[in-house]
Amino acid sequence: MRFLPHTPSDIARMLATIGIGSVDELFPSVPAALKAKAALALPDGLGEREVLERMQALADANELLPSFQGAGAYRHFVPAAVSLVMSRSEFATSYTPYQPEVSQGTLQAAFEFQTYVARLTGMEVANASMYDGASAFAEALLMALRVHKNRPRLLVSAGIHPEYLEVARTYLEGYGRGQIVEIALAADGRTDLEALQAAIGSGSDVAAVAVGYPNFFGVIDDLAGAGALARKAGALCISVTTEALALALLRSPGECGADIAVAEGQSLGLPVSYGGPGLGMFATRTAHLRQMPGRLVGQTVDEEGRRGYVLTLSTREQHIRREKATSNICTNQGLAALCVTVYMSLTGRRGLRELAIENTQAAHRVAERLTREAGLALALSAPFFNEFTIEVPDCEAAFDRAVAGGVIPGVKVARLLPGRPEHKNRLLVTVTEMTRASDVDLLIDRLRSRAAA
Repeated sequence: MRFLPHTPSDIARMLATIGIGSVDELFPSVPAALKAKAALALPDGLGEREVLERMQALADANELLPSFQGAGAYRHFVPAAVSLVMSRSEFATSYTPYQPEVSQGTLQAAFEFQTYVARLTGMEVANASMYDGASAFAEALLMALRVHKNRPRLLVSAGIHPEYLEVARTYLEGYGRGQIVEIALAADGRTDLEALQAAIGSGSDVAAVAVGYPNFFGVIDDLAGAGALARKAGALCISVTTEALALALLRSPGECGADIAVAEGQSLGLPVSYGGPGLGMFATRTAHLRQMPGRLVGQTVDEEGRRGYVLTLSTREQHIRREKATSNICTNQGLAALCVTVYMSLTGRRGLRELAIENTQAAHRVAERLTREAGLALALSAPFFNEFTIEVPDCEAAFDRAVAGGVIPGVKVARLLPGRPEHKNRLLVTVTEMTRASDVDLLIDRLRSRAAA
């Protein structure tokens, strides 16, 4: 749908209604430098066609390079059938997806999404999606604090995506209780279970233990080991996944003993699209159902025995008493959840597993070539899925040279973890089924050149 902007008088009226003087006052947290970059030098009086031509010219100036970036957003192939199916009129509704009057088609899609998430994570119940993986993680911590009202400590692995941690800290600032304690990684990249055990201590004040699975560095952490320690202390175990495709291959979080499994679902049918939209997956055990945030769609039959779907739980403050609400998320990613549902239904259990195997084999081949042909070393020795961390001498300059040479070699770990000297020369490299052989050759050549210099 095209966006038709408001007139200046419309905007002035809206600003006056809410009592502010300018649109900028709505976004005080956005740095001025970023706002300046967002400005477009468009002359006054251009028609729609001229504006579109101008925008196309700007888009054509982009140079698309082969990329090995991931770190939470992954480029996978999305079949054309996904957009075709999700655009069918059966899925259209005049109601926002959280209202009880929502259509049976939307409810059925949400129910099937929940079913897929529950099967993928090995859990008993899943909600009808959240904003993204980071907010789902933050909500999982809040849920743990509700389950264990007198336990303030949250033991969180340092392998969880650093931006997820920032979002969680922001949530907790306003929540009034809950203290995040970071648990260091062992040398191989997995959570240091001895450090975790020491941090747990008697365990009487620990609400939850959270572990990345795979973690930010691509490493497949010992979720079962962390889960066992959490259970021994009476705390909940939370698994946090940024690359949901990995769950099609790994032992599920439920089988590993997790009590809550959260994930970013972008990998499953959603394009990267400059960072959004994402999709939060949230699953847990039936015992904690009443503390789960968000909405839950259930299946039932009417008085004539016909199958139907209903919004069974919706624990928003608009529906129940504010102090009893388990979430203030006002809507969910309904369209994104539908997209993921269609993608998983088309791909199927076997297809997802085969794709996951293809990804992990491709990533391991690239890692092997980087060590053998480019003379680089893996930074972490633990098993990985489709991301891995390599040591690159003089990483900043090597990264810039690789980009100048036509390939984005990965994500500079130090960019997301500043002030951590051990990550100064580390690159996080991602390989998916979209990575071409010629891309890999280019990566090897550019990083080999640097290693030999």
